[in-house]
Amino acid sequence: MIRAFDAFSLPVLRWLDPEDAHRLAIQGLRFLPPVKPRTDDPKLAVRAFGLNFPNPIGMAAGFDKSAEVPDALLRLGFGFVEIGSVTPKPQAGNPRPRLFRLERDEAVINRMGFNNDGAEVALRRLAARAANGGIVGVNVGANKDSPDRVADYVKLIETFAPVASYFTVNVSSPNTPGLRNLQEGALLDDLLGRVIDARERVRQKAGDTPVLLKIAPDLSLAQLDDVVQVARSRRVDGMIVSNTTIARPSTLREEMRAKEPGGLSGRPLFRLSTRMVAETYVRVEGAFPLIGVGGVDSGGAALTKIRAGASLIQLYSSLVYKGLGLVDEIKRDLTSTLLRTGRDSLSEIVGADAATLTAEDWPGM
Repeated sequence: MIRAFDAFSLPVLRWLDPEDAHRLAIQGLRFLPPVKPRTDDPKLAVRAFGLNFPNPIGMAAGFDKSAEVPDALLRLGFGFVEIGSVTPKPQAGNPRPRLFRLERDEAVINRMGFNNDGAEVALRRLAARAANGGIVGVNVGANKDSPDRVADYVKLIETFAPVASYFTVNVSSPNTPGLRNLQEGALLDDLLGRVIDARERVRQKAGDTPVLLKIAPDLSLAQLDDVVQVARSRRVDGMIVSNTTIARPSTLREEMRAKEPGGLSGRPLFRLSTRMVAETYVRVEGAFPLIGVGGVDSGGAALTKIRAGASLIQLYSSLVYKGLGLVDEIKRDLTSTLLRTGRDSLSEIVGADAATLTAEDWPGM
């Protein structure tokens, strides 16, 4: 079914304006038949953040911003889905056009600006599907015009704790002015302190909801030192490495399109984001797991990200070019690798190459 869907939809969607294509993809998934997903090989199971993932492949935030199709994505074989970014109030985002394909680079540039239906609508949708099970995380962000952005994060934690499998605190989007400043030491410490306090306040009613921090790939190593130190001292449950980059590699072939402002994702982000996974892994020293995201478009890329230090991975931009069949392809490749090497789980190779990667020359951007 997925192969047939990809064969029909990919040429059609690539012909359309990228944002119109995205909207059509969401609508198509809303009408996906409620088929039961194929059971994953037990060797692909991952335990992280106190949660049991059937496989390590997740849909990254940004695709299903307002929790319209998490169950359809889970049925397509994802091990988990992250909705959002959600903001307290509905938000239109930046003016269109704001989403661009770099076809020859298998990349995407976006400057969406946290467009979403708002917390009330997303909460209603997640509450309606709560009995369905599956791991659905909620990526939270601040409204652009908020007078107190930290208060926005706190409010969202309190609002979504009963229905979120985990939270991702997104302070790394380049498309909300000033948001990345929240990655800086004292500001980040205050934000995470208040977020963790909010989680603790609702724990008795909502249960224990892991809190993850999502960072930019454009941090210097000194900045990364500070971020990891704050994350560890505030006892977050994990980190996601990384968001999109504002850098533009000299190797990009779509030179005119590459001049568009916004965050770059897809294949050109792979080396930088993977290096940042390795750098983060060695600094975390096993205190919590990492999710690796950025340019994963094959089983080999997923394996590289895991060996760099990621316990789980996420996809999004690669699906634009490879289709939904990529999820099963990656799972097959990971299973084959485990069988070929005589290993029982992916946890045995997490971070195996981290030290080697951190000793290499910095990836050219």
